[in-house]
Amino acid sequence: MTTTADSSAERLVIEALGAALSGLDSNARIAVAFSGGVDSSVLLDAAVRVAGASRCTALHVHHGLSPHADTWLAHCEAFARERGVEFDARRVDVSRAPGLSIEAAARDARYRALEAMCATHGIGTLWLAQHADDQAETVLLQLLRGAGLAGLAAMAPGSLPTGASTTRVRPLLHLLRAQLEHYASARKLRWIDDESNADTRYARNALRHQVMPVLAVHFPGFRDALARTAAHSASAQRLLDTLARADMESASRDEGRALAHDVLLALDDDRALNLLRYWMRTLGFVAASSARVADALRQLREVAAGQDGHRLRIDHAGHALRSYRGLVYWEAGDSSEPADETALVEREISELAWQGQEIWHLPQWRGTFVFAMVDAAAASDVADATHAAPRNEACDMVPVSVLQRASLRVRARRGGERMRIGVPNTPSRTLKNLFQERGIPAWKRDVPLLYVGDELLFVPLIGVNRGTVRDASPEREACVKIVWREDLLIA
Repeated sequence: MTTTADSSAERLVIEALGAALSGLDSNARIAVAFSGGVDSSVLLDAAVRVAGASRCTALHVHHGLSPHADTWLAHCEAFARERGVEFDARRVDVSRAPGLSIEAAARDARYRALEAMCATHGIGTLWLAQHADDQAETVLLQLLRGAGLAGLAAMAPGSLPTGASTTRVRPLLHLLRAQLEHYASARKLRWIDDESNADTRYARNALRHQVMPVLAVHFPGFRDALARTAAHSASAQRLLDTLARADMESASRDEGRALAHDVLLALDDDRALNLLRYWMRTLGFVAASSARVADALRQLREVAAGQDGHRLRIDHAGHALRSYRGLVYWEAGDSSEPADETALVEREISELAWQGQEIWHLPQWRGTFVFAMVDAAAASDVADATHAAPRNEACDMVPVSVLQRASLRVRARRGGERMRIGVPNTPSRTLKNLFQERGIPAWKRDVPLLYVGDELLFVPLIGVNRGTVRDASPEREACVKIVWREDLLIA
C-alpha cells in the first residue's frame, strides 16, 4: 500500500514502518500494541497508511491502575474504529506483591495479555511503539542498576522472547519522541495522557523529566551513544549465548529441565555462571541478580553431586534450586521446605463412570489415560507372568470388573500414598520411595493418581497397585492395560 507524507516527520515514520513491513509476507497480519498515548497512536495511524486497515489489529490492555482506564479503553476503541481497524482489549490484574515494582508488574501483565490476544487472533507479529528516547532511558536505568550485557542490550528492534510465539517488532526504535509528536500534530491525532507519566517517584519518569533534559544540553548526541552501547552489548550477549548453548549441549538433561551437576561444575566460574543465567532464561525465569546466581554456583560447588542436596538454599521466581542424583533442577516452592512431598500444583478431582471408554482426556493434567482392551486368553498368559517378575507388562493389566467397582477418580499427590507392586502379598511402599528407587526426578513426579472409588489403582511411571486388584481373576475375564500419555505423546 502506498501513501503520501506531507512533512519530514511523516516521511520518517512512514519509511520506518515500510522497512518493517518489507520483512513480512505480503498477506501477514499485524497486531499493534495500542495504549492510546501519542507513541502508539502514531504507530497505529501510520500502520494503517502503510499496510492497510484490513491487515491491522489494535490490541489494548486495561490495567485498571488509573481511574481513567475505562475512558481510555473507549477512546482506543473509537480511534481504531475510525480507521476501520479490528480492535480487541483485555483486562489484567497487576500484582502488588512486596518487592516487585508496580512498573515491572504492569509490564509483565501487559506482555502476557498481548501475547494471549495475538494467539487468539492467530497473529504472529506484534508492533510496539518504543522509540529512541525509550531506548536511551532503558540503557541508563540498566546502567544505574548495575545490569550485565543482557540488560544493557535494552530493547531489540525485533525479537522472539523465550516461551513466546509472537515476534515483537519495534519499527520506531531509531526515531525520537519529538519526531513522533510532530507526526501526531501534522495528522491532527487525538491521544490520551496518562497522569502517571508525570509522577517522578517512578524511576523512568525521573530520568525522563529531570535527567534527560540536562544530558541533552551538555551531551546532545547522548541518545545515539546509548543506542550504540545497546547494540554493542547485544552483540556481545549473542556471543555469550552461543557459548552457553554449546555448554548446554553437554550439560542439558531431560530436554533442558535439568543440568548435569558434574558437567556444570567442570566449567570455570565465568562459563558456569553464563550457563546458569542462560538456562534460567530458557526456563522462562526473570533475570536473577549477579549475587544470587553467584551464590547458587558457590553452593553447588559445596554440594557433592547427588549428595546432601537438601543443603541448597537458593530461591528464585517461586522456585527452589535442587540437586538430586547428579542433576540440578528447579522445583516449585521454597528451598527451606522438604523437596517433593506433595504435588506442586493443586488440581480439581476428576471423575469418570467407566463403561469401556478407550481414552479419558484430562486437560488440566495435559494428558490422557488410555484403556487398551486385552482378551481373556491374553490376560491369562500375562497373569502367570505377574508371579514371575516384580515389574513387567502384566503389572499394568487390570480386570474389567475392577474398573467397574466404582467411579474412577483422578487426584493429585498429597503425600504419604502407598501401593503394592510386583507379586501379591508384598508389603506396600510409599510413592516417594518407589519414585526414588526408579531414579525419577522430582519434576516428573507431579502425575495424576488414578483411583477406583477410594482405592489407589494406577500411578504413571510406576504401574498398577496390586493391592487394589488382589481379589480379581485376570485369567477368567478380559483385562485392560492402562497407559498414561502426555499430550505431546498422543499421535
